[in-house]
Amino acid sequence: MTIDWQGVFPAVTTQIREDLSIDLADTQRVVDDLIRDGITGLIALGTVGENNSLTFEEKLSVLTAIVEVVDGRIPVVTGVSEYDTRRAVTYAQAAEQAGADGLMLLPPMVYVPKAKELAAHFRGVAQQTGLPIMLYNNPPAYRTLIDNEVLALVADVPNIVAIKESAPDTRRFTDVKTAFGDRYVLFAGLDDVALEGLYLGAQGWVSGLTNAFPKESVELVNAFARGDHAKAMEIYRWFMPLLHLDAEHDLVQSIKLAEQVMGRGSERVLPPRYPLEGARRAEVIAMVEKAAATRPTLGLAQAA
Repeated sequence: MTIDWQGVFPAVTTQIREDLSIDLADTQRVVDDLIRDGITGLIALGTVGENNSLTFEEKLSVLTAIVEVVDGRIPVVTGVSEYDTRRAVTYAQAAEQAGADGLMLLPPMVYVPKAKELAAHFRGVAQQTGLPIMLYNNPPAYRTLIDNEVLALVADVPNIVAIKESAPDTRRFTDVKTAFGDRYVLFAGLDDVALEGLYLGAQGWVSGLTNAFPKESVELVNAFARGDHAKAMEIYRWFMPLLHLDAEHDLVQSIKLAEQVMGRGSERVLPPRYPLEGARRAEVIAMVEKAAATRPTLGLAQAA
């Protein structure tokens, strides 16, 4: 199976009303605004989309609303983040029926599997859907490493096609390329090592802070692609203080607050998360406001 996933895929936010119900219309507005700003794909219901705070029915309603507003303009990849293989299969099949273009498959939540168990989980989901699958490696967050042993065990599964690499150790990109060549499409998955990932073979970037600064994110990747490394580095260095937020424990609250400051969405989150407060909230607001005031010059297409 081949895919044409490349460029900037923000993990989009799920918008929440004051009564903590899901605001599907505002979620659609946020997604449509991002598409108009040039993103080339998106992740629905990733960590930033608060996947594990939603019920099964809420997940499907959010995904269906996003698929509807996207209307085929870009690929919609949805997070599959469940406790066990049976639940993951159930959601994966429902997502396929809802019109998703692909799955971002996480390790099982809570239980930390051994390599053979993890590979069996991935294989078990992949065999029950026809959708292409991006595996999500984030050992700091999920305590599970999708290492080369696991990748070798699933290399024969045709619809496991990509890896979102969120390990802070950028050597992972080279290790995967050395061991598997072009077998897996690589995506940078941690905002503050995104450019390093592109230099080391990533085909795209699954991003958090793109939600607040989409045009700059798109131009960062485009500048790299056209060989304008000075412009890519300029944007990256300007962006870096905010990109570090993606690696923090409160990344969801920080990204949604950044969205709100930029007039793009709401900072409301679902319990057990609470919006940032006190010194931390003031710190993030100041960072976003400084970034907004010092934006780098972009090309005409991005600045429009």
